[in-house]
Amino acid sequence: MKNRIFKAWRENRSLLLFILLMSVFRSAVADWNEVPTGSMQPTIVEGDRIWVNKMAYDVRVPFTHISLKKIADPARGDIIIFDSEVSDKRLVKRVVGIPGDTLELRNNTLIINGEQLAYKSVGATASTQDLQENLLGVEHLIRIDSRGTPLSSFQPVTVPAGYYLALGDNRDNSADSRMIGFVPRDEIVGRSRSVVLSLNYDNFYIPRKDRFFHRL
Repeated sequence: MKNRIFKAWRENRSLLLFILLMSVFRSAVADWNEVPTGSMQPTIVEGDRIWVNKMAYDVRVPFTHISLKKIADPARGDIIIFDSEVSDKRLVKRVVGIPGDTLELRNNTLIINGEQLAYKSVGATASTQDLQENLLGVEHLIRIDSRGTPLSSFQPVTVPAGYYLALGDNRDNSADSRMIGFVPRDEIVGRSRSVVLSLNYDNFYIPRKDRFFHRL
């Protein structure tokens, strides 16, 4: 039995070593993440595979959340990927509140530390409106329900140390900090700034050429 295992190792060690190194790379350095829902529309659409920089904030022990060295902290406007213990799944949201911030949402208008954010309309349908939000210097698009929903407002909250407040860009259709609470720093696995590729789920999974390496 031992001889067979040793023989199999000798015959396949290059392949096994490659698989091991690739697994370590994807776990601790960089990976891609599929986005199956529309909670980040219009920034990210269903079928996007986004690039995840897993060394954006920490150098971690592969296959764990254990940080060996902190590189940086998430900033307002960052698109983060985190393993949510509350929802028991990996989520993709945008950081809108960092530790110490006091935030309030009034009819989909964010107020951060007493400053109301600026918005500009960039498009609309019968039921939704796309806006450019200026997140204290970081401009990005959001989508809101023109009729308003229970998610359109929340009372002032202060982000505690070691936590972040994260929202989906599709503000009225996102299970985010309004439902799962603040995001713990140690649940965040990386940051995304671009799409790798995208498949159109509504058109036989045909690749969307205009989304390849699209900047977020």
